[in-house]
Amino acid sequence: MTMMRIWKIARAIPVVALLAITAHAQDYPVKSVRIIVPFAPGGGTDLSARIIAQKLTEALGANFVVDNRPGAAGIVGSDLVAKSKPDGYSLLVVSSSHAINPAMYPKLPYDTARDFAPISLLLSGPSLVVAHPSLPAKNARELIALAKAKPGTLTFASAGHGTPPHMAGELFRALAGIELVHIPYKGNGPAYTDLMSGQVSLMFPNIATSLPYVRTGRMRALGVGSKQRSAIAPEIPTIHESGLPGYEMSSWFGLLAPAGSPAAIVTRLQQEIARIFKQPEVREKLYAQGVEPVGGTPQEFTAFLNAETAQWAKVIKASGLKPE
Repeated sequence: MTMMRIWKIARAIPVVALLAITAHAQDYPVKSVRIIVPFAPGGGTDLSARIIAQKLTEALGANFVVDNRPGAAGIVGSDLVAKSKPDGYSLLVVSSSHAINPAMYPKLPYDTARDFAPISLLLSGPSLVVAHPSLPAKNARELIALAKAKPGTLTFASAGHGTPPHMAGELFRALAGIELVHIPYKGNGPAYTDLMSGQVSLMFPNIATSLPYVRTGRMRALGVGSKQRSAIAPEIPTIHESGLPGYEMSSWFGLLAPAGSPAAIVTRLQQEIARIFKQPEVREKLYAQGVEPVGGTPQEFTAFLNAETAQWAKVIKASGLKPE
């Protein structure tokens, strides 16, 4: 074999490999895809994942199955995906806690930047401050006054230490200069149960999962964490306008794969999600839950994650929060 022929074969190898990867992506998926939700069923992350999983199943012809793996502010499920085979069959839906955890838990079993391949930002929605109906406060101003009159007696539930509902409560406490006792749970579901039974006073969840309980009178809404009032609940004032200027807190959800996942599969999933978000019935369903479809490329999601991680690192350092 001549040197020229060897050189031509060597140059052709990357092209052959690229064609093989592209063909693999076009065949994908050939079996069920597991979407890990690192929180208990019933929360905003879970509901969002199920809507998207159903649409991906319809679009790609294989089952996309939600698998709830709660524990340690999302760390348990995230670690499972970080250590999974990077073949597109294990995905992870993350929330704001993914960007909070590196500062809150310095010894994570994975690296949030190195061990995952971002696919797309999915959704964003404001937090909602809710209280048990018996609490004598109708808005943020009255809540702050009550907390100052009875320091250390009001409790607030969260989906776990370091989760977005926890951080939303800590941000409220810090800006208002009040004492609130944090009660962490393993997910939004059990936290909601104790709030509605009066075991805890408050919660700072995403509007998507808490608004139905507000509508039925099982919780009282004191304000939303967005800059403007929510289009689906315009009667609820913002925290900013109802007693705590400067308060702003929204949650987001995104989709990750293990690092090293084929770029063609990552791109295909991102493009399919973008198409799903253009469907009017999907957008209507998501808006009804208080979340807005965002989407975006893997590169855009990577930049977003880096910015969020840096921001929460500053907040946690300034507040002195430590893992429990």
